[in-house]
Amino acid sequence: MNRLGIATLLAAGALFAAACGATSEDEAVGIEPAATIIENTTTTTAGLEGIPDGPSALTDRNADAFPNPQVPVDEIISGGPPPDGIPPIDTPVFADVADSIGQLDPAEAVVALEINGDARAYPVRVLIWHEIVNDTVGGSPVSVTYCPLCNSAVSYHRVVRGVETTFGTSGSLYASALVMYDRLTESLWTHFDGQAIVGVLAGDQLEPIASPLLSWEEFVEAYPAGKVLDWTETGFERDYGRNPYEGYDDPDTDPFLFRGIVDNRERAKQRVVGISIDEASVAYSMELVARGERSVTPGTVGDRDLVILWQAGQSSALDDSRISGGDNVGSVGVFIPVIDGAQLTLTAGGDTFMDEETGSTWNIAGIAIGGPLEGSRLDRVEHLDTFWFAWSTYRPGTTLVDG
Repeated sequence: MNRLGIATLLAAGALFAAACGATSEDEAVGIEPAATIIENTTTTTAGLEGIPDGPSALTDRNADAFPNPQVPVDEIISGGPPPDGIPPIDTPVFADVADSIGQLDPAEAVVALEINGDARAYPVRVLIWHEIVNDTVGGSPVSVTYCPLCNSAVSYHRVVRGVETTFGTSGSLYASALVMYDRLTESLWTHFDGQAIVGVLAGDQLEPIASPLLSWEEFVEAYPAGKVLDWTETGFERDYGRNPYEGYDDPDTDPFLFRGIVDNRERAKQRVVGISIDEASVAYSMELVARGERSVTPGTVGDRDLVILWQAGQSSALDDSRISGGDNVGSVGVFIPVIDGAQLTLTAGGDTFMDEETGSTWNIAGIAIGGPLEGSRLDRVEHLDTFWFAWSTYRPGTTLVDG
């Protein structure tokens, strides 16, 4: 069997595994049973100003009551599990970082989210089995999402038309990426760019929040007073720490159930740093960005000058049978290199990054950790560490920087 066939079987088996093993605690964490969702063909939002009533897009994607779909409906295909068969976490439990040091491998990947000084780490060992965590961070209702098939982590404010909701997994894929649904109207949304694509809210857009992938060690160093999602208190029994997608990030294999045409400027699963600002989109090949132990890559997206920081130390979650054992793919931070109106020139050296103007040192989270600017923070630019096929599909016409 060739590598494409192996990768497809691995992905299919992983999706099935992620959908299995739910316990009697499922009900306790607020997951509506999939059978109930499937039978419910009409949503009820009566009394909520600005939120229309209509059929559920989980069961009827061609209803006349819907606005025009944003993608071809026949390209939204089943990934195998039913709605919420891969169960989101709705009542997350957290532990203090200070009490959790040593419980994760230093190189293990986490999704980092900070709002109003509230910093939280969501280990990929959890997200790879659940894909969505509905949470409240810094007083803001958010959904932290992760799609193993396109290797991307994206977070959104879980508010639609001024009304708070939560998100679940629809069981469907579009362009081999997670399709979510909101539990308010049961419209379908893309994980990758936060757009409602089918349903009464089709055309609406979620507000994204920067949530980069960091290694556990990097998160601990940047946010020592932060919190980490407790994988022992999810309400489910899963083999957290095992990678059900072993070998999936091989760049010479094709994505699972991808029916589009891969932009042939790069291999389908080449890792890229994707950045969109206003109408401009640029993808930087990870092979360009990742140099030595630490590197700085200046860039421009639209009319915005920025800087891409990369450092070694984060394991690929999609490589080895254990999430902590994957190849070293490193971590990325994208920032506007300006403090108090002054442009900074960042360089890589030693164990840190440094700006030439003041000699201050900086970490991968864009925080000055020494020198005259200690405690200062660079403005973070939202970006995605993802596969080329996904970025080029959702951002057609993107500029590719690979040399």
